[in-house]
Amino acid sequence: MSHRILFVEDEAAFAVGMIDRLESEGYTVEWAQTGIAGYELALTRHFDLIVLDVMLPGKNGFDICRDLRREGQNVPVLMLTARGEVVDRVVGLKLGADDYVQKNCEPVELMARIEALLRRSAVPATVTAERAEFGDLRIDLRRHEVSRAGKPLSLSPVEFRLLEYLIERRGTVITREELLENVWNLSGDTLSRTVDVHVAGLRKKIEADPRYPRLLLTVKGAGYKLSI
Repeated sequence: MSHRILFVEDEAAFAVGMIDRLESEGYTVEWAQTGIAGYELALTRHFDLIVLDVMLPGKNGFDICRDLRREGQNVPVLMLTARGEVVDRVVGLKLGADDYVQKNCEPVELMARIEALLRRSAVPATVTAERAEFGDLRIDLRRHEVSRAGKPLSLSPVEFRLLEYLIERRGTVITREELLENVWNLSGDTLSRTVDVHVAGLRKKIEADPRYPRLLLTVKGAGYKLSI
């Protein structure tokens, strides 16, 4: 699964070079050239990591990092600076940045810092006979309860059966026909959008950003897969 990175940087030559390198390594990257645009993207879309320049037009990197943390955003932040003052590094880290790198470092070092942050932030899934966990998503299979960040999610009985079936076969592609037969007890050749409608509804409840699902994935031309 490709990690999504937000690259907030107004220096075009530097940004284009690094984004090309990141994309060649398989990352999906969105680029914002102003602080305001970067902040809005960070609030409205899901990213696995934000690479954030300090000196930006509109809203500087320190303010962006501070405001994201105040909004409860815990996405890892790697701050970039053209300056090497210790005070900048201290301020950035105190405001909630996870790492701090000078722009004039070797590109291989920046790539290594990005990879290290993504490894540290990755939360392994836990699945037992009674419960399943992925990040802040908790599923109590015995009590039929689901919560995200400690807040209960209201799933219909069909949505819970769908989620339970996907958990049992996590990591494998499941066709719509198989889901119809085993979740709805309908013939696999039944022409129905029932599966798609319920999958979309379930995504809205369990995904941090349903537009960019990380858990319940569509496998084009095949079906669905729970990636935990």
